[in-house]
Amino acid sequence: MPIVQFAPFQSLVQPAFWHALTNLKIDVLRLSDDAVPVHATYATGRAVKDRETGKEIALGCNLSVGDDAFAATPHIPQSAVHAQGSFKNFNTIEDFKNADKTALFNQLSDEIWRSVVDDKSTALLNRFLLITFADLKKYKYYYWFAFPAFVTKPAWEIDGDWAGAHDVLGEDALSAIHTQLHQSFRPFFLIRATGGKTEIAPVEEYSAFFANVPADQRTVGFVDPSAQPHNPGWPLRNLLAYLLALHPETAQGVRVVCWRDVEASAPGTPGGWKSRFGVVKQGAGDAAAASATARPAAVGWEKNIQSKLGPRVADLAPMMDPTRLADQAVDLNLKLMRWRILPALDLDKVANTRCLLLGAGTLGCYVARTLMGWGVRTITFVDSARVSFSNPVRQPLFEFEDCLNGGKPKAACAADRLRKVFPGVNATGHSLSIPMPGHPIPPASVAQARADVAKLEGLFDAHDVVFLLMDSRESRWLPTVLGAAKGKIVLNAALGFDTYLVMRHGARTEDKRGARLGCYYCNDIVAPTDSLTDRTLDQMCTVTRPGLASIAASTAVELLVSVLQHPEGVHAPAPPPQTNNADASKASADTESILGIVPHQLRGFLAQFRNVPIVGPAYSKCTGCSETVLAAYEKDGFDMLLRAFNETEYLPALTGLDKLYEEAQAALEADDLVDAEEDDF
Repeated sequence: MPIVQFAPFQSLVQPAFWHALTNLKIDVLRLSDDAVPVHATYATGRAVKDRETGKEIALGCNLSVGDDAFAATPHIPQSAVHAQGSFKNFNTIEDFKNADKTALFNQLSDEIWRSVVDDKSTALLNRFLLITFADLKKYKYYYWFAFPAFVTKPAWEIDGDWAGAHDVLGEDALSAIHTQLHQSFRPFFLIRATGGKTEIAPVEEYSAFFANVPADQRTVGFVDPSAQPHNPGWPLRNLLAYLLALHPETAQGVRVVCWRDVEASAPGTPGGWKSRFGVVKQGAGDAAAASATARPAAVGWEKNIQSKLGPRVADLAPMMDPTRLADQAVDLNLKLMRWRILPALDLDKVANTRCLLLGAGTLGCYVARTLMGWGVRTITFVDSARVSFSNPVRQPLFEFEDCLNGGKPKAACAADRLRKVFPGVNATGHSLSIPMPGHPIPPASVAQARADVAKLEGLFDAHDVVFLLMDSRESRWLPTVLGAAKGKIVLNAALGFDTYLVMRHGARTEDKRGARLGCYYCNDIVAPTDSLTDRTLDQMCTVTRPGLASIAASTAVELLVSVLQHPEGVHAPAPPPQTNNADASKASADTESILGIVPHQLRGFLAQFRNVPIVGPAYSKCTGCSETVLAAYEKDGFDMLLRAFNETEYLPALTGLDKLYEEAQAALEADDLVDAEEDDF
């Protein structure tokens, strides 16, 4: 009798599986190479008809893994068999190549065999092994499947040949089997016919189910992933090993149904039923002298596309959308931080933060690039200027062509360039003039100013963080008021020739310690006024050391990320002033985020290559964030703002700074009078 030739499993890896593996590696496994569960499915074998010859061509005996391979509860399609495997990913290609694959294979084979002899269960007969190495920078995945199957000696032989199951069992029996499997689907089952009735049962019930059935009438069935007429699928190997170990009499012969029918065939349909039937027996010869419960040898490593024992490679880079490649690459570099250095880093919080950049000049360009480096996906520019010929060498989002024909609008041009750098960013630009105190608005322009303010208010509402990156003091006033009134995180960056200021504005309310940090204007007792009129050329241009802007911009972004990672967010306390290393070591733990301290202000001095952290409390008479100013804005809206723009004495009078001036002047005059009286002596 011919030896039974089994059709081996062939792995069918869905493209979505590699995405799932990438997420598992980056977000869960990281540097771990521990084995984790992996899920796969197989279904009945399929064949297609050749259009030219009319012959049926059997498709592969496939075991498929998809996007839910690592899910706790994977979706199992109807009439598909669930197979659970063991997955092990290696951190380097050297580890993958040098892994003790024999030990891994034997370990899984032992697990399957213990389930057979100890638990008398068929649950693990389809267990498989998958080892991988994921080169996530090149989107190359090395993988190797193993489907352990026990070797029976002497080998199983087929008595005669495989035949159509409907020719042996009849259509009524197959219809009954189909109905019962549809009600309670199982990969392995027993079949008996008693009193003209066909019944099925789990293989585990072999002794009881076949108690009154002659040995030569006992039939076992399995869902067959093979469609080849003379080659049953791989699962039959372990099913026969199970029967031989627990029911040795099956060596004399067992009737096998290779179930291949997802749909029941209509009565009388020629060739409608696909299932196959055969009787298999152990061949003649001496069996190995070993205990019936001793694990037999196992085979099952999958061959590669060259039909050699070796791993396969999935190179996804050539077929992936370049935009998606860029998107995943940005995330990869950031997520690697969490592997060893910062496991608690909340990257989603950073990525989902919507950032509004007021100013698309040197600071704005560098801030935007650093935000993209942190994975921020929403960046909006506001600027009223156009690109000039002096800009491209200092502002990295502009090129020479942007300066031609009067120059492109800076905000829109910067947003467009960001999308070219990284197509996944949601970047937009708005050409908008921000009204300023000390710059009166003529009656004819009030309507436009009102519209500009309304648009700016809408942009504040649509964003979480606002960067003040303008080049004048008074231009920061309106955004300071809006940021405080709307509860936004506000970051300020300003440049001198070789000095810079980076600060975060304090929240409107006090923190749990009863403290409140100040804003850009809290250190001043002078209201913002016109600083732009009557300036010389060097005063009209931002004259700074060329490297200063990138330092200040990067510092501002890093300060933002530190705020976002702090449990108190915008209320994060500033560290106390530090005078020496001993003081630094005593800084309270609650002033730090996982990235370190969250300073209020940083004053940078490039001439000394020195940064000085400063803490400034909120000022009750501040023209930018005091409750008096915010309440007036919330009550009168644009009318209050218009007075601030047009009347230089309005803000001092509103906040009480004018009385402070008067008191200070009176004190000076009194001091002068005392000095004069002393001179008389």
